[in-house]
Amino acid sequence: MSEPYTEPAQQVDNEIELSTLWRGIRRRMPVILLATVLVSGGTYLWSRAQPPVYESTASLITVLSSNVVAQGTLVSASQLPAGALSEALQSSTVMNNVIKAIQQSGLSAPIKAELSAKLQREVQLGNLKTVTLTSRLDMTGNGVYTVTAHAPTPQAARVLADATTLALSSWDKNRALQTVQKAQSVQNAQLKAIDQQLNAGGLDPIERETLISTRAMTQRNLANTSIQALSITGSLDTVGPAIEPLIPIAPRPIRNSLLTALLTFLLGSGIAALLTVSDRTIRSEEDLLSLGISTLGSIPMLRKRDVVLSGIVRAAHQAGIYEAIGFLRVNLLSAFGNQPGKRIMISSTAPGEGKSSLTATLADGMATSGQRVLIIDADLRRGTQAEVWHKYEKRHKWQQLVGVGGGRTLQEALRDPNNVQVLQVQPNVDVLPAGPGIQDSLGTLNRPDLGEILQRWSKDYHMILIDSPPLLALADGLVLGRHVDGVVLVTEAGQTTLQAVRQVLRRAKNADVPIMGAVINKVTQSNSSEYSYGYSYQARSAEARS
Repeated sequence: MSEPYTEPAQQVDNEIELSTLWRGIRRRMPVILLATVLVSGGTYLWSRAQPPVYESTASLITVLSSNVVAQGTLVSASQLPAGALSEALQSSTVMNNVIKAIQQSGLSAPIKAELSAKLQREVQLGNLKTVTLTSRLDMTGNGVYTVTAHAPTPQAARVLADATTLALSSWDKNRALQTVQKAQSVQNAQLKAIDQQLNAGGLDPIERETLISTRAMTQRNLANTSIQALSITGSLDTVGPAIEPLIPIAPRPIRNSLLTALLTFLLGSGIAALLTVSDRTIRSEEDLLSLGISTLGSIPMLRKRDVVLSGIVRAAHQAGIYEAIGFLRVNLLSAFGNQPGKRIMISSTAPGEGKSSLTATLADGMATSGQRVLIIDADLRRGTQAEVWHKYEKRHKWQQLVGVGGGRTLQEALRDPNNVQVLQVQPNVDVLPAGPGIQDSLGTLNRPDLGEILQRWSKDYHMILIDSPPLLALADGLVLGRHVDGVVLVTEAGQTTLQAVRQVLRRAKNADVPIMGAVINKVTQSNSSEYSYGYSYQARSAEARS
């Protein structure tokens, strides 16, 4: 017989091993791969449907400037501060000139309208993307500015790049021109003031001669300034015109699809790992071993439709899960040997985990090997064994368990334990139903002679299976567990939490209830692939053997 549960000295529930993470990721791998294929395929189709984008570049270099304004000298703009040209590109002054140049170009009307509207909107939003500016400058501020333009056609990309460099050069030249224009304004103001003094009269000859001389000199300076305005230069100079690109830079469906596939796969794996870390439910033997409890069997999930239409016993026959039931049966028989009359209680942590269904299919599996089994439905509040077997076979007959006549439910049998009848649901399987639900189930079960009664009822059977209420829902199971030879705890894959199992084991230990091990019920292919080996190892036909 298996050793009773002892709580491990060191809890490992909070430790996540790499193998656990890998199992969680592998379990969800079909969904991850499907999502990767769908998202990457959608990205490929979406990219293919996008209009082409062509890129053209043009360069501007900074020219060493001199701010000297003198007769006959060239006047150039002062050196640009860091980031000034990028701010200028975002301004409406420069972009309006760019849009004007596009409108005057030889591009088609739809392209002109599209580019103009796009540039206008980007300027209003303060997020210019169609035209960008990058720089490679040295410590002195001299270097190269590169204008990059994007457009739906090669010709439009070239025109946009050239128009932008021209607009930036004109803006830079206007900076130097503003200095000359200020000088012209001052000189014109001086001439106006001198003319006013001369026209006013009342001047002596010397003063009048001085004003005339000053006026002549100011007129010469104004003429020189006007000449300098014609020769003004900026600090920027174009390297050369932009070139029409041969191939578009976008869209790139294959690249986008591969990048999306990689990101989707990584994101899906990350989410799967996160779900594995946060998922503290029973899914495999390793989960139970971390609690110090052995796994007696793993039972695949049956389709709800088959269970509803045929009942659990017939559905189990049709699904062929008796290979899994066989492992459980062998483990139980190995624990008790050939000793007859052994009492096994089947319980769970909470309702709905399949303890009643497992009790019925286990009894059916033992009966097919020639063993007599008695099922006692001890769930006095929500007994289900009579309904389970009624769906399997409606023609049953009552036979005597002990004495003459007597009760036909567990409630009646406990009032008169010496005269009890049981329902023969199939050859070698008898059932003592629970009867109608009652509230005071604990008071009915909690009697000092319960162990003697169960022993008296079990003398003619190889094994007695007691279907008890969930151990966390009621204390009935703890009362029954003290009078059995072993308890099988049923857990539902992906639903029963480790905390619930730990709590059951702690209560069972305190109540001196012998937990033999656990069964992982309702296992799906996504939960575990261990049992595909058993299903694929089918009997070979006579034709195949020949």
